[in-house]
Amino acid sequence: MNVWKACRVALLGLALGLVGLAALAEPTCRIAFDVGSSGVRVGASNSAAEAHADIDYLSPLWAGHGLDETLAPTAAALNNLPLEAGFSAACDRVAGAFSAWRLAWQAAAAETAALIARLQADTLVPVLVLPQAVEGAYAYASARQVLGPRLTTSHVLDIGGGSMQIAGARTTFGQALGQKSWHQVLCATLRQSAVASCDLHPMSAVDLQRARQLLDDKFSGMAATLGPLTTLTAISRPVTRGVAPAVRLLAAKKTESTDPLSAQDITTAINQMAGLSGDKTAKRVHAQSAYATYLLSDMLLLEGVLRATGGAEIRVIEGTLSILPALMADDKAFQWSAHYPCYLERFKVSGPDAYFSDTATCPRP
Repeated sequence: MNVWKACRVALLGLALGLVGLAALAEPTCRIAFDVGSSGVRVGASNSAAEAHADIDYLSPLWAGHGLDETLAPTAAALNNLPLEAGFSAACDRVAGAFSAWRLAWQAAAAETAALIARLQADTLVPVLVLPQAVEGAYAYASARQVLGPRLTTSHVLDIGGGSMQIAGARTTFGQALGQKSWHQVLCATLRQSAVASCDLHPMSAVDLQRARQLLDDKFSGMAATLGPLTTLTAISRPVTRGVAPAVRLLAAKKTESTDPLSAQDITTAINQMAGLSGDKTAKRVHAQSAYATYLLSDMLLLEGVLRATGGAEIRVIEGTLSILPALMADDKAFQWSAHYPCYLERFKVSGPDAYFSDTATCPRP
């Protein structure tokens, strides 16, 4: 069995197992940490409480510093957050690290491996840098849990700060193009700016063409990966609180907040906004500052997803998703916590794909 097929088989098993989210081993309790692009969040299998710490992982990466400067605050979060939440010290623990850590590994594999080894040594929490596909499976499982019967599409679109994923029960597509990282790509490409939150307004027809071509190149394998008849529900705030209300306002149609956004209306909104300054854009669509900076790039990202999937529309339902229940239900992740030296050795060679390898072939701990 080749590596890709083995990964798909492993991911299929993971996705099917996570949908129920009810297979947590008892009486052993589990603590899971979500180490995202903007901080660390912790939850436990035997408690409804959560705690979090804000840590910016993307800025040092974009500045070319790696993640070394985040070592101390990350170790503090792994040590202190369970205490703040009142979790039992006896619970099994694992941390899942996602988009920023995948980017760090791509930029400096050996240094990233040394960093997660140091974190485990300082905190006794095994840190796994998880593949994009696994993150997508977690997201879909969470969406099924949170949205229930309101989720009527085959996939959910989740746009984070550092990455986006289109996640379904059996197939997932992801890219390191989240709200902030995609905006940073456009700043570097169109404005030759190292400032990740540069002002992209106004955008010329040439700018729009280049941005769309970039997305077409990045998303070239999306349709083949997801399969035919892909339908989408966008669940994250860049769409639900940024793109969706702006598109509905600019379309000047009598639409309800529960109506899907059409690809045509998104393109029309982009063309209306492209020639405006940033200030005029915010006033035109009544956008809050948190969304105004990224609004045009977010619209282009959403338009590119629909173009790549051949979709005519996208449903929009806001859901506060947490991957923590899915991570806590992932037996394979906790198996790696018991074979962490073996994981580290494989991570040095395979990076995030080390997760897919077989713990049964590791030396006994």
